Parts: sequence; structure tokens; C-alpha cells
Amino acid sequence: MKTALTAPSGAETETQVTPIRAHYLESLTLVERLHRRLLDVIKDEFDRRGRADINSVQALLLYNIGDKEVTAGELRTRGYYLGSNVSYNVKKLVEMGYLSHQRSRIDRRSVRIALTETGQDVHAIVSSLYEKHVRTVEQIGGIKADEFSRLNEALTRLERFWTDQIRFKL
Repeated sequence: MKTALTAPSGAETETQVTPIRAHYLESLTLVERLHRRLLDVIKDEFDRRGRADINSVQALLLYNIGDKEVTAGELRTRGYYLGSNVSYNVKKLVEMGYLSHQRSRIDRRSVRIALTETGQDVHAIVSSLYEKHVRTVEQIGGIKADEFSRLNEALTRLERFWTDQIRFKL
């Protein structure tokens, strides 16, 4: 007879982990695939408008900046940018006139960036796309508000779990 202090055997541990393993790995695949699909949806919207001057990653970055003034480092830490080449895209967006940049008055090493009027136009396009989705996702996509609420709660907990893995080396 096992007591509460007895460690489970390898077979018992495997049986307990297997159900969550499949769901966890499927979720990882879905999150990655959904991000790529979102970029496709944004690209499609810009293609429909005849806008080949900006790519979907750059458009999403401009949307996420919005009316804020941030540093390039904050783009990643705040989750506004999910790629590894943030400095390249910021540089390109400045060159193309979508972002303005200026040295911080407090810390001269830091550069603050904000949307120009052209950048705000891109922000408005992505924003209107999202608003269209908000109006139609329940009827066409069949996803209700409570389902998004549960999904967001689970994704937030997963993000916290991963952050703890990095922070505390669990």
C-alpha cells in the first residue's frame, strides 16, 4: 500500500503527464500558427488596399505602438514586437517615415519612438480590421465572449508560467 509520501513510479507519472502533454504541444503549435495567420490576415488587408509599402510585421508593430512613445527595448519587453530583428524594422520604419525618433532628454543613450502621421494611418487600417473582426467573429467564427474570456485567462496563466521558468529557472 502506498502512502502519501511514496513517490509515484515512472509508469504512473507517465500516465498522469500524457493527457496534458498532447494538449500542451497542440496549444504551442496553435499559438505559433495563429500568430502567422494573423500576419497573413493583416497582409491580405493591405494587399486589398493596394498597399505594398509595408509588411504585416511592420504594420502590427505600428498598431501596437499606437499613441504611445516608447524605446526600442520596450517594444519587446511590453510584447509589442515578437521578432528578433526589432532594430532592423524600427530603422526601416523611421527611414520610410512611419516612425519618428528622438533622443531622450533624460537619458541621451535612449531613443524614443512614436508614430508619424503616416504611421497613424497604418495604425488606423489595422484598427479598423480588428473592429470588423469584433463585429463578425461571434456570428461568423462562432466564438462567444465567454470563450475568449476563458482563452485569455488560460493564455495569461501560460505566459506567467513561462515567465517564471525564465525568471526562476524552475
